[in-house]
Amino acid sequence: MALMSAPVGGSRPFLNRRLAAFGTTIFAEMSALAARTGSINLGQGFPDTDGPAEIAEAASRAVLSGLGNQYPPGPGIPELRTAVAAHQQRFYGLPYDPDTEVLVTAGATEAIAAALLALLEPGDEVIALEPFYDSYAACIAMAGAVRVPLTLRAPDFRPDIDALQDAITPRTRLLLLNTPHNPTGTVLTPAELAAIADLAVRHDLLVITDEVYEHLVFQGSHIPLASLPGMRERTVTISSAGKTFSFTGWKVGWVTAPPALITAVRSAKQFLTYVSSGPFQYAVAEALALPDTYYDAFRAELAAKRDLLADGLAAAGFEVYRPQGTYFITTDIAPLGEKDGLAFCRALPERCGVVAIPNQVFYDDKSAGATQVRWAFCKKTAVLEEAVTRLQRLT
Repeated sequence: MALMSAPVGGSRPFLNRRLAAFGTTIFAEMSALAARTGSINLGQGFPDTDGPAEIAEAASRAVLSGLGNQYPPGPGIPELRTAVAAHQQRFYGLPYDPDTEVLVTAGATEAIAAALLALLEPGDEVIALEPFYDSYAACIAMAGAVRVPLTLRAPDFRPDIDALQDAITPRTRLLLLNTPHNPTGTVLTPAELAAIADLAVRHDLLVITDEVYEHLVFQGSHIPLASLPGMRERTVTISSAGKTFSFTGWKVGWVTAPPALITAVRSAKQFLTYVSSGPFQYAVAEALALPDTYYDAFRAELAAKRDLLADGLAAAGFEVYRPQGTYFITTDIAPLGEKDGLAFCRALPERCGVVAIPNQVFYDDKSAGATQVRWAFCKKTAVLEEAVTRLQRLT
């Protein structure tokens, strides 16, 4: 006769309460749905073609010659740290010491996690632009801090500086910014950045900036917040190779910041992955030195794909918010008579064989994004054309 036993771990749930609200990411759910239905996946933001062949060859050379096959240095290989510092100087006139002011991470996602875990104490408040990438909310929760959304609202998705000022309290520790912004495609203007910088300086706030789409700007230009007066010493700037060079699986990211902030972030990062992506670090060091013609051509190609998909979505009946940057287009499904973006996206593969992401998962205020849907256009032109054809079934 089997013996009855108490539940393993007692009555308390296995998952800690800080993460209990998150569950499986929407990206995993929708990508699995795409695979199960054979749909075109315009949900998750990864290209369906690899980046430059010469950079892939550089990674191959590194593996075959034994570069990075064993643990690389904790802060990242010197070649990549030097290349990151040169990139910041080349494009933005920002000098960083590769030995003390650059840290290599397992993609921007780890950089964000390490920065938030390092810089926050339980109860600290973090103001973030809403809608926000889902890892922001999870990492703030893991740090025991409190997220305070600054909602970007359709149709313009511009930050309300007065609302930002009102949101700052004595408990506010830092601002978490993403420009170019995922999912809305908003690129913060010089005036908006200057106003945010003024508030950060006046209230003595730290700032983390996620700039992974820095080279994917179609209207306006990317200006790092760290380049503004009073901001370099309080800003943790994060970027990565995945979006710029179309090697998202390599997971090579980096942080630039003053030495004291780098030391803090490294203290958390060393207990996450410790190190990663050894051979790929050598390849990305070469990628960052590619000529301006590469960046210009890549941006022009993506702008054409944005317009192709945006025009197709408009023809299918969506309200389209044409993005200024990133991989993504946000649309509104209300003109189609729809009210729930999550239900719409779950049904869309069966209706027309396309997968998208409901923006409401990026909001604390679910009503603000209830009818918004995000589409990735970092795909082959033929794939986008087929997706546009399938979406015509909605009308």
